[in-house]
Amino acid sequence: MAFEPVLSRNVGHPEALTVRGYRDRGGYVALEKGLKMEPAAITEEVKASGLRGRGGAGFPTGLKWTFIPKDSPKPKYLVCNADESEPGTFKDRLLMEKDPHQLIEGCLLTSFAVGAATTYIYIRGEYVDAANILERAIADAYQSGILGANVMGSGFRHDIYVHRGAGAYICGEETGLLESLEGKRGQPRVKPPFPAVVGAFGCPTVINNVETICCVPHIIERGSAWFKAIGPDERNTGPKLYAVSGHVERPGTYELPIGVTFQELLDVCGGIWKGRQLKAYVPGGASAPVLSADDRHLRLDFDTMAKAGSMLGSAAVMVMDDTTDMVRVCYRFAKFFSHESCGQCTPCREGTNWLTLLLHRILDGHGEPKDLDLIVSVANQIGGNSLCALGDAAVGPAKSFVTKFRHEFLARMGAAAPALAS
Repeated sequence: MAFEPVLSRNVGHPEALTVRGYRDRGGYVALEKGLKMEPAAITEEVKASGLRGRGGAGFPTGLKWTFIPKDSPKPKYLVCNADESEPGTFKDRLLMEKDPHQLIEGCLLTSFAVGAATTYIYIRGEYVDAANILERAIADAYQSGILGANVMGSGFRHDIYVHRGAGAYICGEETGLLESLEGKRGQPRVKPPFPAVVGAFGCPTVINNVETICCVPHIIERGSAWFKAIGPDERNTGPKLYAVSGHVERPGTYELPIGVTFQELLDVCGGIWKGRQLKAYVPGGASAPVLSADDRHLRLDFDTMAKAGSMLGSAAVMVMDDTTDMVRVCYRFAKFFSHESCGQCTPCREGTNWLTLLLHRILDGHGEPKDLDLIVSVANQIGGNSLCALGDAAVGPAKSFVTKFRHEFLARMGAAAPALAS
């Protein structure tokens, strides 16, 4: 599929890691343009583009920015969520390691639009290389007058800090992230109030994902109409990074127009490895309900995935061939969510553990058919009843695997099973 890269255009061009090299490749042109615009005009351009959050929820980005109270006397903050911990997701790592100035430019434009003088990039603790690359790029930007007291001579002051997390999946949830940023235990907050009003350090805060922020410079430089022309409809627009893993010939991060079908993406990846057949795929990371081979024609966009009973999420596409043990995959997903639950609320803390125990029993060959109904019952008691979205994330895989591949679970009942890896 022919598509000119936008977000990943500097991958393979190490010169773009410096301010000079980035500018030689067309970087910071959008920032120069944006600093001459009214902040509200930037927000309106992003709203008109149809850009939706690339971190999972798919909320309209420009609309989210308007929730920041304009009359607040408190300082405003931008927090970039770079805590990319969803199993199967690695697209943001590519952007940070290969094109850090694109993220810096996006942070500056976003902050100028909402009136924020400070950005915190909260990065996953395991992303050591990405954090170091960002630190060097930020230092270079300060030395070049792109960050600091007088951004490009505009009079706009802005500072960016990299804050490293400690390896907790729950800190990818925006309020858990804020708690961790403030030096507290990473546990989600009760909402309302929402971060736009009471966010970092009790101040109005915009929280956006890395890929979302990286889209902003291109919207400002090329216009909302250009961005909106990419994609299948006005609710699903722009270029999209798909992180493909699993049983494909060429796993990796691929940039394509949002809304390509799974089959089109699979073809770009060289098809199923070793000449095997597709059994299933997860379209949006471990929290997205699984889809079967019959769903290979579906478009990978927000609305199509939701209509199919799954979600695009982080666009971490995990592909499974016909040799995959779906019971084991379901168990491994459940074990992850149980381990990463912060334990703050009962439905998630107890429910995810019960799901893991039930699936362990089935995988070990000691399950009964009634266990499948019990799994669905436990999942239903977690979904919609937990403090944050981790509970909902945990039940999607459990219910979908049990429903779509029930025959594999039933075949496991009472059958000898291989030893379970700890």
